[in-house]
Amino acid sequence: MQRLGGLDSAFLYFETPTMHMHVGGLMLVDPSTAPKPYSFADYREYVERRLPRVPAFRRKLATVPLNLGKPAWVEDPDFDLDYHLHRVTVPAPGGDRETAEVVGDILSRQMDRNRPLWEMWVMEGRADGLIGVVSKVHHSSIDGITGANMMAELFDFAADTESEAPADTWEPERKPSDVEMVGRALVDWVKRPASIVKLMPGTVMSIGKLANRRGRGAAGMPAPFRAPRTSFNATVTAHRSIAYTDVKLDDIKTIKNAFGVKVNDVVMAVCSGALRTYLTARDELPDRSLIAAIPISVHDRSEDVEGTTKVSIMFSSLASDIDDAGERLRFIAEVNEGAKEDHELVGANMLQDWAEHAAPNTFSLAARMYSSLRLANRHPVVHNLVISNIPGPPIELFFNGAKLKVLHPLGPVMDGAGLNVTVLSNMDSIGFGFIACKELMPELWDLSDAIPGAVEELLIAAKAAR
Repeated sequence: MQRLGGLDSAFLYFETPTMHMHVGGLMLVDPSTAPKPYSFADYREYVERRLPRVPAFRRKLATVPLNLGKPAWVEDPDFDLDYHLHRVTVPAPGGDRETAEVVGDILSRQMDRNRPLWEMWVMEGRADGLIGVVSKVHHSSIDGITGANMMAELFDFAADTESEAPADTWEPERKPSDVEMVGRALVDWVKRPASIVKLMPGTVMSIGKLANRRGRGAAGMPAPFRAPRTSFNATVTAHRSIAYTDVKLDDIKTIKNAFGVKVNDVVMAVCSGALRTYLTARDELPDRSLIAAIPISVHDRSEDVEGTTKVSIMFSSLASDIDDAGERLRFIAEVNEGAKEDHELVGANMLQDWAEHAAPNTFSLAARMYSSLRLANRHPVVHNLVISNIPGPPIELFFNGAKLKVLHPLGPVMDGAGLNVTVLSNMDSIGFGFIACKELMPELWDLSDAIPGAVEELLIAAKAAR
């Protein structure tokens, strides 16, 4: 049995029927590179052989009665691969738009918490012959780093060579009794006041340092609740829309080198340019800049923190109120530098440390009331969207011998911020994956289609800068 960390548990507490806390992924692989013809049965056998490499696939939640404390992971005695692995057909004409519709439908449904919290769908019927592999994993058991590690275990480095699998020593596990679970929860309750007291001095000191830095006029993170409202900043429904596109990694590097900034700065500037095009076409580009929430991995600074999900959040400006693409990029880079300094002052583990003390029933009830009362429509906007930039594999990968051609992770959306953009590099390209509340952004492909133009705009600015 392995107990969930505070942040892992929080993703369970905050989930509602419309605000899903699972992450997805779309992979398109080329079966023509495989040593033998495609068959679903063969793919099923491949996934089954990989189960020992991915322990999360065969564990499920053991909850505390009355939600008195954090749940735990136990090895599922009733594990059934066929419950998690499915096949689906892309409708005609079998292009990217039809593929995205299928992915959006898959990600629009919550998962059964009585089973291990993952699904995989093998997608057939694309006109180009590529096979889709759609993953769906709850955020309580995965983040950017653990997701990358999980992907590494599911893929090979060559079409005709499957890496040696470890011996399958897995055994089902007895679910802890209610008395055991309540006992552990009571121990946590006894320890909680002392733990909170220990956190207070560091938190107060961090806030003081941040206030002092801001008092000196230093650039830094934009304050939450100051973002302008757009059409996608509202209460979300359960329905998801998907879109995706790829750009050349060399183009992003050309822009980065010309301006002397970081890849992440360029990625945010590209997103900003595309959002300006999308919002201008709808006559709703705000006078104030959009604000993005940026997840930051803190695995390297959270070795002693319990749990799987180890992330923090940084807010940054997209400078969407600046017309000139070059000036926009420079401003984003400047704000990002200051925001990182603010983040360091606050502390990488603060979010996780305080999440350890989240009360399950209180937070679950608050999340449901927040959604049902549509409070996101009433108070000032916290942030407009989430943008995640994840370093991807710089080498060729193969799924059952089929070469990976397209890879797009897809994060969760939430009330008040109905758009999530996840960017991931793979070989010589950078992929942009978009997921949004379908009712708030029914024409999500318009945003995806604006990405190449935003890159071209920055390339022109880069040429002028040189």
